Amino acid sequence: RCEKGEEGHETKECYRSPLVSRYASKEMAYNFSDKKKFTTWRKLWIYLAKAEKALGLPVTEAQVAEMESHAEDIDFAMAAEEESKLRHDVMAHVHTFAHCCPTAAPIIHLGATSCYVGDNTDLIMLRDGFDILLPKLARVIDRLSNFAEKYAGLPTLGFTHYQPAQLTTVGKRACLWLQDLAMDMRNLQRAREDLRFRGVKGTTGTQASFLQLFQGDHDKVEDLDRMVTEMAGFKKAYMVTGQTYSRKVDIDSLSPLASMGATIHKICTDIRLLANLKEIEEPFEKEQIGSSAMPYKRNPMRCERCCSLARHLIALLADPLQTASVQWLERTLDDSANRRISLPESFLTADIILSTLQNITEGLVVYPKVIERHIHHELPFMATENIIMAMVKAGGNRQDCHEKIRVLSQQAATVVKQEGGDNDLLARVQADPYFAPILGHLDNILDPKTFIGRAPQQVARFLSEEVRPLLEPYKAEIHVKIELEL
Repeated sequence: RCEKGEEGHETKECYRSPLVSRYASKEMAYNFSDKKKFTTWRKLWIYLAKAEKALGLPVTEAQVAEMESHAEDIDFAMAAEEESKLRHDVMAHVHTFAHCCPTAAPIIHLGATSCYVGDNTDLIMLRDGFDILLPKLARVIDRLSNFAEKYAGLPTLGFTHYQPAQLTTVGKRACLWLQDLAMDMRNLQRAREDLRFRGVKGTTGTQASFLQLFQGDHDKVEDLDRMVTEMAGFKKAYMVTGQTYSRKVDIDSLSPLASMGATIHKICTDIRLLANLKEIEEPFEKEQIGSSAMPYKRNPMRCERCCSLARHLIALLADPLQTASVQWLERTLDDSANRRISLPESFLTADIILSTLQNITEGLVVYPKVIERHIHHELPFMATENIIMAMVKAGGNRQDCHEKIRVLSQQAATVVKQEGGDNDLLARVQADPYFAPILGHLDNILDPKTFIGRAPQQVARFLSEEVRPLLEPYKAEIHVKIELEL
């Protein structure tokens, strides 16, 4: 345990996770905080007491009112002292709650097991975590959609194997990123909607303690489960559980986050590669320093941060996979310590990289002249097929033209690769009398816009039919900007 400073803050001698101290948003940090966790425990005890009272158990209005009046004022020092004695976190908080609610003390946690508060609180935190992430992902998609629309028709070199390939457009490439993000949006929405409540199930999931409390009345036990589930804001509870809800739920919750991490790693890697070509850059602050030794540098540190944290997010998926696989029978406790780390860290990390990516996509810088120069450097080779087609239309022989172009292309490639010169293929074509019939059409043949196919039309249709409708549920929050602390 860390020693506290004079004002109760942890000293600099204590390790703090950078996920919270350096990166995460306040709302996501609060979502997995002790304050949120233990006030939720108290709310769950209140829901249970209310439902038990409504169904005829000896719980009074005064007891419920007393619990409600102390739902937020948790004595964390007392809880810590109780836990050090009892070695049981739930009972420590039961005693702490009972201390400030003496009238309600006899009925707090009535019929429940530790997982009633523990697992149900985890499910609430997962649900609320998704509710924090989804609008942030929507904002990233919105900013990148605007970027794609703006540059839908700007030709740029395509790359396969990171070698120059046929032209695409800057906006069309952004749509490749958007398509993956749209898949992530649907995956997160599905995971959020699939979440259910553990509900009121007892020690091994049989509801035996509650059946005893209600003297064998099965309908009242089912009503209790339903009422508490609804009070907690869930539409459904899992019909069967062991002591815990199935740990496959954690897999299903963290899988879309890890998948989104892969998407963002790919996007930010692409931007880093394009930054090296000086075609596109992430935002760079006026007084930002790229390197302590090389003052001219503009390092893509935001994208590098996203890649770094995305790898952590992807790696975290191994935890719930292994945890679910080793849960024995109705449950074992070797899930607990792992889940205290893997669940919050996955959501905190996803939150960080979405906030950072929003900042990146709000300020991406494009350098059209650099892009144009790179196109002109490679376009002569790419235009050879078009030159052959034009010569055939002008009455030439396809095979003869192909051989002429092959020889001239290899000569130009030697200049580029062996001598470090510029691509002079066009000059060689213009100097060869064989190509005289098409010299007047070379400018049209070499117009980059004739090499981009249907890219602009694909961008327009994709944004209209697939992306914009996906953002409709988040319209009220779409224009929120974030202040990114670097």
